[in-house]
Amino acid sequence: MLGMLRRLLSRRMRRRQGSGQAETSSVEGRISSKLPVNRERIKAAFGNSADLVLRNLQAGAQGKISALVVHMDGLVDKRQVAEAVIEQITDIDLKWDNPRQAYADLKVRLLSASGVEEVDSLDKFITHVAGGHSGVLIDGVEKGLVCDTRGWEQRGIDEPTTEATVRGPKEGFVEALRTNTSLLRRRIMGSQLWIEEMRIGRISRTRVAIAHIAGVANDKIVQEVRDRLRRIDVDAIHESGNIEEYIEDAPFSLFPTTLRTERPDKVTGALLEGRVAILTDGTPFVLIVPATFTMFLTSTEDYYERYFIGSALRLLRVASFFISLTLPSLYVAVTTFHQEMLPTPLVLSIAAQREGIPFPAVIEALLMEFVFETLREAGVRLPRVVGQAVSIIGALVIGDAAIRAGLASPAMIMVVAFTGIASFATPVFSLAIGVRLLRFLMTVLAGALGLFGIVAGMFALLIHLTCLRSFGVPFLEPLAPIVFSDLKDALLRAPWWALRTRPQFTGKKAPTRQAPGLRPRPPSPEEEEVHHLVGEEGGK
Repeated sequence: MLGMLRRLLSRRMRRRQGSGQAETSSVEGRISSKLPVNRERIKAAFGNSADLVLRNLQAGAQGKISALVVHMDGLVDKRQVAEAVIEQITDIDLKWDNPRQAYADLKVRLLSASGVEEVDSLDKFITHVAGGHSGVLIDGVEKGLVCDTRGWEQRGIDEPTTEATVRGPKEGFVEALRTNTSLLRRRIMGSQLWIEEMRIGRISRTRVAIAHIAGVANDKIVQEVRDRLRRIDVDAIHESGNIEEYIEDAPFSLFPTTLRTERPDKVTGALLEGRVAILTDGTPFVLIVPATFTMFLTSTEDYYERYFIGSALRLLRVASFFISLTLPSLYVAVTTFHQEMLPTPLVLSIAAQREGIPFPAVIEALLMEFVFETLREAGVRLPRVVGQAVSIIGALVIGDAAIRAGLASPAMIMVVAFTGIASFATPVFSLAIGVRLLRFLMTVLAGALGLFGIVAGMFALLIHLTCLRSFGVPFLEPLAPIVFSDLKDALLRAPWWALRTRPQFTGKKAPTRQAPGLRPRPPSPEEEEVHHLVGEEGGK
């Protein structure tokens, strides 16, 4: 009994101590009415950093009003700070000697000069200052003002480097979040485009924006995006790739379930289909969810060319995808186990080329694939001026040397080269690099079991893809499950006037996106006769 009472008393004491500590911390988190106290706390919070600017000003009657302006050097527009903040403080009416009256007057002045927000928490004040705002504190007032004076250097809008097109817009996202949201606003000027922001990262406080079209996007998907982002509790977010790994549905899959892009027109098209875009400050790559398999084989240029050209190019990418995945393994399987499938002259030619090769076909293929991937990675990492030349010359020299040294046959060099070229046709890098890894596995299966190994690998891959989901949407939609209304924009693209409905899984809230009867047609003979008569009457 005494033990139970002792435990109850100790619990009450801990609760009182916890509540006392919470009250103390809340008091410490508030802005003090004493300006020197605030100044020292701000300096301590930033560790007296060299880029922290603390400027004391005197205003009002006989300089009785003391003010403190705080900002980070390099994150603000100094001219705007001088004109919109400092001049407004020094121009306070000389009759004011009451700090609260001066604060109210200053608040009105700053509101007319720039975006301003009133805060009573020192933590919020410091967060705004660290984000590029200018903070103003008045001695004797327990509140502060933060003004939007951000003006750091940033890269200008330029053509996307990873998604070049022949026809279409030539501007891409940049590292500034507000610039990226403005690129979306320029393309969707209606009020239905909703953009909400949050900060992720206990230390970095990175701004992340969620964009969707109200009335079109599925509310459950939008809420799922919010929930997954809010669950992220880390020190810092450096790039959208960090967020991608925290919110994807299948973290152990080689296939990405979120689509990344740096093209505003591609994001706009996805938003109009009912999808959600995730923009991260500090990177030009925007995430699109939910993402399906056909989206990774689609280029924005498909929608800018006529539909039969776009469909032909899309089919070419699909064929290139399967070539880059299976061509080396098919070569290994046929030349090792199934020579009877080839014409006799071709079998004799390959056998003559392989005479003197010390490795079996599977080892030869894996070795050449490894060399090719090494050359490709080296070409990417080298300086842009010499990278392309080194990769091309290296491939030619190494390929010729391998043939002359008897380490590889000409047929194998040709297979590996064509496989590499086909892999470049995949428009999304995150899918292409996954296929590059799977190619090695398929080659090993072909070397062990021949065509049976390839079939087994393809069946396992198909089962894996059908099990994948992207924010609740099947990854192979509309192919599995089959959605007949969405097949018009899957492997082939129907004409624009035939794309009347949005995808069923993402746009069922507003399924119709254009009016019926938009198919162009020549005028009928009766209409031609009417136009002819009208033209004659106009001529008279």
